[in-house]
Amino acid sequence: MIQEYMMCAAIGVCMTLVLFSFITESLSRRKKCALFLMALSSIMLLVSNKLVTIYNGSTNDVEYFIARTSKFFVYFLFLAVIYMFGHYLKDLFLKDGKLEDIPKAINISEYVIIAGVVVLTTSQFTGLYYSYDSNHVYHRSDGFFISYVFPVTALMIQFVTIIKKRSRLSKRMVIPLLLFTIVPLIASIPQFLGYGLFYTSYSIIAMVVLLYCFSITDTNRLLKKAHEQELENLRREQKNIRLMVSQTVEALAEAIDTKDKYTNGHSRRVAEYSKMIAKCAGKTDEECDEIYIVGLLHDVGKIGIPIKIINKETKLTDEEYETIKTHTTAGKKILSKISMSPNLVLGANYHHERYDGKGYPEGKKGEDIPEVARIIAVADAYDAMASKRSYRDALPQQVIREELVKGSGAQFDPTFAKIMIDLIDSDTEYQLKEK
Repeated sequence: MIQEYMMCAAIGVCMTLVLFSFITESLSRRKKCALFLMALSSIMLLVSNKLVTIYNGSTNDVEYFIARTSKFFVYFLFLAVIYMFGHYLKDLFLKDGKLEDIPKAINISEYVIIAGVVVLTTSQFTGLYYSYDSNHVYHRSDGFFISYVFPVTALMIQFVTIIKKRSRLSKRMVIPLLLFTIVPLIASIPQFLGYGLFYTSYSIIAMVVLLYCFSITDTNRLLKKAHEQELENLRREQKNIRLMVSQTVEALAEAIDTKDKYTNGHSRRVAEYSKMIAKCAGKTDEECDEIYIVGLLHDVGKIGIPIKIINKETKLTDEEYETIKTHTTAGKKILSKISMSPNLVLGANYHHERYDGKGYPEGKKGEDIPEVARIIAVADAYDAMASKRSYRDALPQQVIREELVKGSGAQFDPTFAKIMIDLIDSDTEYQLKEK
């Protein structure tokens, strides 16, 4: 009765394994096929063993035929499982072990199994392995031991190959692979010495289940590792892209500033001051980095302004001043192509708006002016006062501070003007100016 329960449990496990191996997506097609066929063969091996036991010695012709057929499958399926294990190893060595060619020993083990099937088929007509007497009772023949030569040889070849190639395999997989070759051999010893024992069948089932579990675990580990590597590559690529964008933007800002021989470096300083203001205002690092980029490109529209106007040392005419003012809308047009960062357009177009609504180009007022533009407006005005011009040197800190206080709520957003004033107060050595 215990043996029946064990057999039912083993069949249930194998049927579950058959289903799982069929629906598992993480394994390669060859591995899935090999595990599926090994599990299916294990079920048939167990059932065949049981049918041989039930119908051995039956006088009914149909039952005798079932017994003989089942006995043939007992030998055949044992060989089939080992053969499919060889296919599993092939896939493992090629894909996981990264070998260029399948080890010749694995192919030799398959030839040994094929030879075993040929001899097994021949034995059905010669009685080399076993025979049935007139009462339909099973008897081992003198050549019975030969039936063990082929599977044992194949398993030993596979065992040696695994040992030799173990460095190319995951450490987690080496142990179950070796057990798969050793345990059935050990289990075959008592079955060889006595009739009616299912040790080999149960050991095969146990090893197939073990192999499946370790295959899934190892594959999931490899997938996780590959996923982590992919994320790391993605982060590295994003970092490189950000670096490239930053360098490109800085180069463009440098090109813009070189048009004005008196304000070289202006865009970079405005970007730095804008970032400092944003940080003090509680913006995130990502937001501060974006504001820095916006600051670098806030004057990009000056590319289209004639150099003679930008570098004019005398007072601009009304017409020239109107031309200068167009750099905001020109910057908006240029940067509108970059849809991934709408703040670029806002910074370029609105950084000359005033908090009291008297600025340009649209005369926006108060918080209707985009926040990024209000930050850049303060930084831009500060750098204009802290930089040397053709007609004057950089203004003293106290004068700049007074201008910011005077312009707070009129020209500048009072919140950001206050932050800039605090930065001035903390800059006791007047480092925040054109070098």
